[in-house]
Amino acid sequence: MKIKYSLINVMLGACVGFASLVASAQSMKVTLSGSQEVPPVMTSASGVGSIVVGSDGSVSGTITTTGVEGTMAHIHEAPMGQNGPVIVPFTKTSDSVWSAPAGAKLTDAQLQSLKSGNLYLNVHSATNKPGEIRAQLKP
Repeated sequence: MKIKYSLINVMLGACVGFASLVASAQSMKVTLSGSQEVPPVMTSASGVGSIVVGSDGSVSGTITTTGVEGTMAHIHEAPMGQNGPVIVPFTKTSDSVWSAPAGAKLTDAQLQSLKSGNLYLNVHSATNKPGEIRAQLKP
């Protein structure tokens, strides 16, 4: 009887631990537009995507763009209304799709920036090299 009770406790603990891990992942839907760029860009281009940041800082997700021939896509560190350095370069996986590369990971300081709303995602183009469309990441 004692063994069964211990096994149940272990299983319940594992389930709670897994639920905590899942709950701590930040899943964010993004909508990119030129109006969010700094300075704002007049463009008909747009983008949508989903980004997931795990509690360990792991980054996954994709962005799909429309109306822009993107040359680069990145996660940058800066608050809304400011530009900042690249921290996660994305990989172009098809004509209009960008994905976080395998193994991409934020540092503890960058995770704190995410929680503070100080990370953004943008897509660059030949016409707008600093960025054509942008979305602030909001956990």
